[in-house]
Amino acid sequence: MKRILLALFLFILTHSAFSQGVGRIEIALPTFAKTATLDGRLLVFLSTKEGAEPRFQISDEVDSQQMFGMDVEGVRPGQSVVFDMKSAGYPKASFDEIPAGDYFVQVLMHKYETFKRSDGKTVKLPMDRGEGQNWRSAPGNLYSKPIKIRFDPKSGKSVRLKLDQVNPELGDPAKKQTKYIKYIKIKSEKLSKFWGRDMHLAAWVLLPEGFDEHPEAKYPLCLFHGHFPAEFSGFSETPPPADMDTSSYSARFGIYGYNKIVAQEAYNMYKKWASPNFPRYLVVEIQHANPFYDDSYAVNSANIGPYGDAIMYELLPEIERQFRGIGQGWARFTYGGSTGGWEALAAQIFYPDEFNGCFAACPDPITFEAYTMVNLYKDKNAYYWDGPFKKTPRPGKRNYLGEMLCTLEDMNRREAVLGSKGRSGDQWDIWQAVYSPVENDGYPKPIWNKKTGIIDPAVAQYWKENYDLMHILKRDWKTLGPKLTGKIHIYCGDMDNYYLNNAVYLMEDYLKTTRSPNYYGEVDYGDRAEHCWNGDHTQPNYISRLRYNTMYLPKILKRIETSAPKGADLTSWRY
Repeated sequence: MKRILLALFLFILTHSAFSQGVGRIEIALPTFAKTATLDGRLLVFLSTKEGAEPRFQISDEVDSQQMFGMDVEGVRPGQSVVFDMKSAGYPKASFDEIPAGDYFVQVLMHKYETFKRSDGKTVKLPMDRGEGQNWRSAPGNLYSKPIKIRFDPKSGKSVRLKLDQVNPELGDPAKKQTKYIKYIKIKSEKLSKFWGRDMHLAAWVLLPEGFDEHPEAKYPLCLFHGHFPAEFSGFSETPPPADMDTSSYSARFGIYGYNKIVAQEAYNMYKKWASPNFPRYLVVEIQHANPFYDDSYAVNSANIGPYGDAIMYELLPEIERQFRGIGQGWARFTYGGSTGGWEALAAQIFYPDEFNGCFAACPDPITFEAYTMVNLYKDKNAYYWDGPFKKTPRPGKRNYLGEMLCTLEDMNRREAVLGSKGRSGDQWDIWQAVYSPVENDGYPKPIWNKKTGIIDPAVAQYWKENYDLMHILKRDWKTLGPKLTGKIHIYCGDMDNYYLNNAVYLMEDYLKTTRSPNYYGEVDYGDRAEHCWNGDHTQPNYISRLRYNTMYLPKILKRIETSAPKGADLTSWRY
């Protein structure tokens, strides 16, 4: 009976505290941290959904759950931190806006390191730890198990959350190597000097069929740009299992079993790759994650460092040395989609003699006259169209029917909660980090005020002169044009989810005017095609987006056959 009464008392006590709600969050740091002090970004998540952890339920769209963020510096292992209840949040801006109710709560600490850069600036940033700069899964990041609470912003009661979970370390990528797929990693002297610590570049290299059997052959190199590749994707030597689970639903494409379609396409790629008449190349996917994002945009940058030169003059020559690349500009090509589309075009423009063609699909904004829905040179506010009596929010994302999924302000507010000073590790912040000059505090100078959306015209001018690809072509066509004729190919869906087709229209209008020489390339659009359309009019977008290699590699062969210099090796790799 005493046990029953004690259990009943504890239940009533617990239930009473739960029903009254809490309005204050205290976070306990673990004692097992390896450093004397910790710096980073504390993120608190509130979710109404049971199931997935709250940290995985944050998005730009209407079904996003709630998060708040605050910076912490110099906290000690074992110390407790009271979360600042005045911290900014997303989607709701403040704790006061959260209705009293039942929530699943979780906290995560995205850890920062201190960098003493060669430009004299000292900054605190999250170093990539092999995961591709992802705050949710970065090895060593601390988080709590989700618990259910009754939250009431008006309550003075506290809840204590323990950062007692740690994201695990990752396995050795080299163990994923096969007969066809190899992994290479080098220390970059250029990047190490810039960042004041050892920095590395790595890559997956897809070897051609017959590589070992033809030691005399040297091969063209195709640089497939894109987001961080944890492995060489889209290539599998085995077909998908007949009993593969196909119950999962792709909301984007409205079909079940997309996982099996992806697996089948990977196997189809292998069969083409190994077939007798398919062109023989080295295909390279680069790992160049950095303290700001999952890749560097493959150009030299005041905030990111000399990634363009490091890739061009350190990594690619080493790949060509190890795997018998031809190592000349006529035998190098680059392609990719989205971020990779911008990188492919930028690499071709900034290193015009080092590549013989680029195929840029759905590229990130290639002119800032159409920075998605913003003209950085004419607009005063990035978040709204302003009129005399009203202002209309700019859309940030849409579906193929044109239905708006979020605003541009939504996307930027989410990033501002994930990280101050441009440290969210996400899209708008990496554009800013790559394109902006360095602010006095060592972080990227903002292109606009994250709270108000007011654009800084001086920063926009810096962007224009250094990274607006259309402006650079216009400005320098007299010298660039002869080096780029026949090399520029751009593809985009006319219903791109992020309005990237707007910049492509402007670029096409300019390219059509080029003379002495004409650009002699290609710009093409997919009707009602969304993001990642790559020029294939014969397949739905959910198929064509999986065929970058098989789409562009035959086109590259035609380019080689018509443009290779006299005496070039056109035979050793054509077995």
